Amino acid sequence: MRAFLLCSAIAGVAIAHGSHSQKPIVDANANWMTKHMAEEHHVDGWDAASFFTLHDYDSDGYWKGEELLRTYGLMDESNKHVSWERRDEILRGLLDLLDLNRDGIVSRDEWTDFTAQGKTLPDMNTGPGHHGDDEYEYEIHHWEKYHDENTKLDDLNHPEDIEHFRKHEQMEEEEEQQEKMDQMSIVEENIPKKFLKMS
Repeated sequence: MRAFLLCSAIAGVAIAHGSHSQKPIVDANANWMTKHMAEEHHVDGWDAASFFTLHDYDSDGYWKGEELLRTYGLMDESNKHVSWERRDEILRGLLDLLDLNRDGIVSRDEWTDFTAQGKTLPDMNTGPGHHGDDEYEYEIHHWEKYHDENTKLDDLNHPEDIEHFRKHEQMEEEEEQQEKMDQMSIVEENIPKKFLKMS
């Protein structure tokens, strides 16, 4: 029953998020930024300023190292196989291109100077740059492709659906376990063994 309710709720959320338009068709020879905006954001009408703002995740006017890596999908599970050495190499390469004053971050002005010269971000062979949360990624890369508002519960049988709902069930179980632990006055599992009375 719980699984049914969970699936129904998730399906409802995915349907409610129907504000994304279908992914624009992009020429195979388009630059990485164009492909990223189409694949990850379903946007084909954008400019350099909006690209910067969209990927300035903390809205402070700068791209820091973690934000650059996130934009390239290197904080996403799909790229967990990428070594830390390769991540460092990618970050150094991006900063060499973008960080004109060599302070380790990319300002909006540095980005404007870069794009004003007709330059674009390079393809680092890390995919389209998945950087949304699990719900967002599931919705734009699976739900919109295979499901719609007419999808029935029985239709949610693709491996991606099963894995997505399995994660939700696991999260729910963890929350329930934590709630039980929070209600206990003393949590025996949290007491170091050396302090437990041996009988």
